[in-house]
Amino acid sequence: MTKQRIIGKVKRVNGPVIEATGITDAMIFELVRVGDERLIGEIVKLEDRSAIIQVYEDTVGITPGTPISGDNIPLSIELGPGLIGSIYDGIQRPLEEIRAISGTYITRGIEVPSLDRKRMWHFIPACKTGDSVTGGMVLGTVQETDLFSHKVLVPPDIDGTIAAIAAEGDSTVDAVVATVATNKGDRPLSLMHRWPIRIARPIKQRLPPEIPLITGQRVIDTLFPVAKGGTVAIPGGFGTGKTMTQQAIAKWCDADIIIYIGCGERGNEITDVLREFPAIIDPRTGRSLMERTVLIANTSNMPVSAREASIYTGVTMAEYFRDMGLHVAVMADSTSRWAEALRELSGRMEEMPAEEGFPAYLPTRIAEFYERAGYMRTCCGREGSVTIIGAVSPPGGDFSEPVTQHTKRFIRCFWGLDRQLANARHYPAISWLDSYSEYLMDIAPWWEQNVTVEWHADRGVIMDLLQREVKLQQVVKLVGPDALPDSQRFIIEVCSLFKNAFLQQNAFDAIDMFSTVQKQAKMLHIIVTWYQRGADAIKAGTTLVAIRKMKTFQDIIKMKFTISNDDLSGLDKLAAKLDRSFNLTVPGIRGEEARS
Repeated sequence: MTKQRIIGKVKRVNGPVIEATGITDAMIFELVRVGDERLIGEIVKLEDRSAIIQVYEDTVGITPGTPISGDNIPLSIELGPGLIGSIYDGIQRPLEEIRAISGTYITRGIEVPSLDRKRMWHFIPACKTGDSVTGGMVLGTVQETDLFSHKVLVPPDIDGTIAAIAAEGDSTVDAVVATVATNKGDRPLSLMHRWPIRIARPIKQRLPPEIPLITGQRVIDTLFPVAKGGTVAIPGGFGTGKTMTQQAIAKWCDADIIIYIGCGERGNEITDVLREFPAIIDPRTGRSLMERTVLIANTSNMPVSAREASIYTGVTMAEYFRDMGLHVAVMADSTSRWAEALRELSGRMEEMPAEEGFPAYLPTRIAEFYERAGYMRTCCGREGSVTIIGAVSPPGGDFSEPVTQHTKRFIRCFWGLDRQLANARHYPAISWLDSYSEYLMDIAPWWEQNVTVEWHADRGVIMDLLQREVKLQQVVKLVGPDALPDSQRFIIEVCSLFKNAFLQQNAFDAIDMFSTVQKQAKMLHIIVTWYQRGADAIKAGTTLVAIRKMKTFQDIIKMKFTISNDDLSGLDKLAAKLDRSFNLTVPGIRGEEARS
């Protein structure tokens, strides 16, 4: 246990913010304990012999003169075996273990280790005595789950030579398994180590993000893809499906590890996550999704200061798994609640407010968070990534408010949610007009090499049609659809087909809830072919009515439900059927009748 020392006493209490006086021998961002109940806090401002401390627990009952002790370390979390499948609060307190001790409500000042100190792990050493080690090297492995082998890493700040290492066998997370001789003396190492949440773990090199994060959601993977190591914002008003979209990505994306941060969200939404994730079968492994997930639950009724720390806790865990050479996806739901926590704490510290009361350093904090994403080469040469997908909850769905606007400056992928789509039960309600992705050219070579060379061209065709449809719909509202020629009405028809048969996805349908990239590419190509052949047929004299009556049209509408991910030949047959239909139809309807 860290040695305690009295560093000052309470002068004034303002909600979760405490002003302390008589401060001696303290440092900024130091972890402190307040009063006899040892409430956890963090020094956020130092000036002369006074300090401002934000406390991560309820401060009711704290009075002037209450002693404050320091831990002599910054706010840090424990990293080691036992993280996978755990549920923590914003400062990494294990909620299930706390409930077993204190019941439904968290007792103030309760101290429970983040990682179970009694559980035994089978340690297999990967080094031997005399080996030179540096930060990030693999000391040994522990089989954390049936499918996940946890690499025990040398802490990033240690370089030296192995003086002693334990033989293969069972060990607790805090038992010494190795000793490293450094130029500052011998350092004992255990299966876990601690790392400050506000300091990014070191890396060797940032690599270009060239591999897409496959989510199984067609509107994302095809129209607005994100690369592994990318940054995404999902802004949307209340009820537009931010949480649903993030949960769908968490369930189906091809990341190795999922860190889900419920930052200031309603308790019922976090409850849904806690109930659903253990029951969901991971399609890649056939086992529970929780076997590759860490949940951080910091609901809106929990201390506001812990909400501010929660996203740093989550991204630090993500960096730890990244250092093992894994691909990690961080779901932050939502960064607006985190920004509101910053605003409240800033107000209590009597700082000068900026836009809409947010602190002037809001853009800096947002940038510091998102810049911890990336596709990295670690200090020991492994490659891993951290992808950050942050939901934004602008009041009234106003995308011009500060959090959304500042977030757009630091992300490269924007999935704007549309209330009209959500009201029409079109999910995911991602607007194809407001959204964008700057990763298209980065990941296009991957699609061409691994899926099809036609992907980029097909996507360009359909995006152009969606833009043209907007202008045509404005004309329709003025004069009606009958005033348009068949060639323009056909564009509206194709876009309607694309929205319903491709973009809209049913999360409750066993086939449609997830689409492989191969299925997405073939579906897209069929719709583009439908447009191109149909446009040629109309030029040749075929009517739009005749094209609509083709039986293949109904097959295309239903293909997302009727053709499974494993039945790609079914899509090939549909494409061939489409070609035959148009070959028989041009220049009139007699071919279709003959085919029937």
